[in-house]
Amino acid sequence: MKRATRIGVGVIVGFALMQLVSFERTNPPVTGEIKAPDDVKPLLKRACYDCHSNETVWPWYSRVAPGSWLMHRDVVEGRRELNFSEWASFTPERRKKKHKAMAEELDEGGMPPWFYLPLHAAAKLTTDERAKLVAWAKGPVSD
Repeated sequence: MKRATRIGVGVIVGFALMQLVSFERTNPPVTGEIKAPDDVKPLLKRACYDCHSNETVWPWYSRVAPGSWLMHRDVVEGRRELNFSEWASFTPERRKKKHKAMAEELDEGGMPPWFYLPLHAAAKLTTDERAKLVAWAKGPVSD
């Protein structure tokens, strides 16, 4: 067998074996969603909820390794850092800190992350949308 053929077969076998390692793609129940104005809530849902809520939309590539591994990790980390579906369980102090962190991340362009946008074009925020979210996050803390 030629070297290139062996490498090709190895890559195919390796890819097939990677599919045996999968993660659960579940959405826990929403226990207390964040309240936001009518002009802000759709922006949060569109740009943030896939990683920062219990309402993740799991696309086809969430079933294909290694993309599935990366997406699972991003959702777990995103929910751990900020979960809009569990907002009611946050203390007032934690809500205040999360609002401040949201404003900073959005203002600095850290969210949504650049690597998320190519496959989720709808999550891209215009300058005005980003400014609206920053102003909301800097305003009174949501219940």
